[in-house]
Amino acid sequence: MQKIIFGIFAHPDDEAFGPCGTLVKEVQAGTELHLITLTAGENGMNPDNVANLGEVRLREWQASTEQIGATTTHHLGYVDGTLSNNDHIAIANQIEAIVRQTTDNRDDISIEFMSLDLNGMTGHIDHIVAGRSACLAFYRLKSLGLSVHRIRLACLSHSDYPNVNTDFVYMEPGHTDPEISETIDARDIVENVREVMHCHYSQRSDCETQIAKLGDSIALDRFIVLN
Repeated sequence: MQKIIFGIFAHPDDEAFGPCGTLVKEVQAGTELHLITLTAGENGMNPDNVANLGEVRLREWQASTEQIGATTTHHLGYVDGTLSNNDHIAIANQIEAIVRQTTDNRDDISIEFMSLDLNGMTGHIDHIVAGRSACLAFYRLKSLGLSVHRIRLACLSHSDYPNVNTDFVYMEPGHTDPEISETIDARDIVENVREVMHCHYSQRSDCETQIAKLGDSIALDRFIVLN
């Protein structure tokens, strides 16, 4: 049976700074991976003052997804930092269409989704819309009888993020161990994870901050799993 994962994220670096180790391990194990970004991240950090940050970030994303080993990539074209409840419905429809186009007339497959914690991990509204849109599409497709089995929502741990953070927007503390459904230890490929993260050169400040804070634990991925 062919396992297929659809990874649905808000920005071009979310898969790299999030569950990268798990995605790399899945591909190494033979999983077919399809990655979706809702936006081009055009309103992210721009340390080099480029005029076309969205285009730059999409090129970085393509390099990142090639390192991970994705089979296809899909940019949905929404504007970074503007996602809303209205977009939530439209995005779910687009996700469903991509899944159907990718899996129609294919037998002996097992489909999984991967996205971000419904609290947005860092509290970013775009992250919240990504996770909820992924769930909406997941449960709609499941109700129609498609072979979709679970959705894994990447989350943060309380041990790494024990406090409320208001440096940007409201960010909740991480989840405690009993709240976390699954932990994937990808520290054996931590160098691969760092290479993928470094593809997002325009966002190097966030990248180096995370690596400095977490060390090799950057390759420990936690998930809330829904069926």
